[in-house]
Amino acid sequence: MKIKMITVGKLKEKYLKDGIAEYQKRLGRFCKLEMVEILDEKTPDKASDSENQSIMEKEASRILRKISDREFVIALAIEGEQFPSEKFSRILENITVKGYSDITFIIGGSLGLAPSVKKRANLLMSFGKLTLPHQLMKLVLIEQIYRSFMIQQGSPYHK
Repeated sequence: MKIKMITVGKLKEKYLKDGIAEYQKRLGRFCKLEMVEILDEKTPDKASDSENQSIMEKEASRILRKISDREFVIALAIEGEQFPSEKFSRILENITVKGYSDITFIIGGSLGLAPSVKKRANLLMSFGKLTLPHQLMKLVLIEQIYRSFMIQQGSPYHK
């Protein structure tokens, strides 16, 4: 199985890089993990709605170029479904049963994801109503992917 994480913006904070690197290492026995960072557009202060839409569409174009037709795409969006870790684990397991070997997660930038990216997604997923920095969300997501594999194995890690 191959898992790809597409994120808008470059990760800068060392503590987040260290945490992500730890989970990348742990995930090595379960899947091939690819991390793709997409250049984020600079958002001017007090940008208009049309400027924000234009920024999101530019980022969307970069994101969509990194996705093939055969990938199962899960986009993180505040309006997406929320799952307990156990259900998330079953969802990932069922995706592979349905014949997908490539799962791609997308985390948008500070403005979120353009409608074109959400439309391409097979599933919209939310981690709740809280607003989190997209760089931190990358660490939270990778930990939950690892937790999912540990649940599938019946490991006590999950408890």
